[in-house]
Amino acid sequence: MDKITTIGLDIAKNVFQLHGVDADGQIVLRKTLRRGQMQPFFEKLAPCLIGMEACATAHHWARTLIAAGHDVRLIPPSYIKPYLRRQKNDAADAATICEAVTRPSMRFVPVKSEEQQATLMLHSARELLISQRTALINALRGHFAELGIVAPQGAHNARQLIAILDDDERYTPDAVRIALGPLATTLIEIEGQIATLDKAIIAAHRNDDVSLRLATVPGIGPVIATCLSASVPDAKLFVGGREFAAWLGLVPRQHSTGGKPRLGSISKMGNRRLRKLLVVGAHAALYRMKNGKTQSPLANWARTLLEKKSFKLVAVALANKIARIAWAIMARNIQFQPDFVPDHRVPASV
Repeated sequence: MDKITTIGLDIAKNVFQLHGVDADGQIVLRKTLRRGQMQPFFEKLAPCLIGMEACATAHHWARTLIAAGHDVRLIPPSYIKPYLRRQKNDAADAATICEAVTRPSMRFVPVKSEEQQATLMLHSARELLISQRTALINALRGHFAELGIVAPQGAHNARQLIAILDDDERYTPDAVRIALGPLATTLIEIEGQIATLDKAIIAAHRNDDVSLRLATVPGIGPVIATCLSASVPDAKLFVGGREFAAWLGLVPRQHSTGGKPRLGSISKMGNRRLRKLLVVGAHAALYRMKNGKTQSPLANWARTLLEKKSFKLVAVALANKIARIAWAIMARNIQFQPDFVPDHRVPASV
C-alpha cells in the first residue's frame, strides 16, 4: 500500500471504486469500498494523488480526503471521457480517472467550501421555486382564459386572478373554486418562500467582498454576483477573460481548418446557470444603455454596436464583456473601473 502514488476514485452514493498505480504506472490497487469504509481507508493510506470526477458530492469527499493529507484534484467529466477505452463500468471509470489525473495538460476544478456550496444551494432552490411559480401562474391563466378572464402579463398580475377566486362569484362557480383554490394557495406560499431565499442571498452578498465588487459592474446584481463568487473559487485558474467567457459558453463556436477561421453561434458550453444569468443581466443593462441613460465607454460601445446588430446579439456580446470584466475583478482582486472596457470579437450570430 505504501507504493501507491496515484488513485482514480469513482464515487457514487454507496459504492466507491478505487484504481491505484505506483510511480512506474503499474497497477497495485483495485478495490471496492462502501461509504462507511472510505474515511478509515484513506486515513491509513500514505499521502498520494487522488483524482475524482467533479460532481455534487465530489467537493465533500475532496475536503475529507484533503484533511487526511492527500492531494485531491477534481476533473470535469467531459475531460475524462476521451480516456475511456471501451465499455463503461465502475472499474473502467476509476482506471480512466487515474489516467486522466496524471496528464500534464489536464484542467481541474477547484474544491468548493461548504459556504460556497450553501450559497449555490440558495440559487438552486430559488430557481426550482421560480419554475414552479411559473407553472402555477400559467395554469391559472390557462384555466381562467377558458372562462374568458384574462389578466395582464407579469407574475405580479396573477394576484388579480387570485382575487377573483375570493370575490367575484359571477365568474367563479364552486367547481372552479375547488379546482383552482389549491393552485392559488400554493402560488402564494411559493412566493413567500422565494422572498425568504432572496433575503438569504442578499445576506450572503453583503458578507462577501468579491460579490460586493462584482455588483458594481453594469448588468450584475446580488443574484449574479453571489452565483459568480460561489461558482468560481479561484478565477486565476483561467488564463484570461476570454478563457473564462469560453468556459461560460459565451464565445463563438469554432470549426476552422486549413487556416480558414469559421465562427458560428455561441457554443453554449460550460456553466448553464451563470451563462443564463449573465445574458439576462446584459439584457437589462442594454435597455438602459439603449435609451441613453447610461454614459460610459461600455454604454457607448453597446450603442454603436446596436446600429449594426440586433438587440439580442448585442446582449450576448455585452454578456461576454461583462464576463471578462468579472474575471478581471476576481482574478486581480481589483475594483470595477467604468472607464476601462476589454476589447473582444463580437459573435457572428446568436
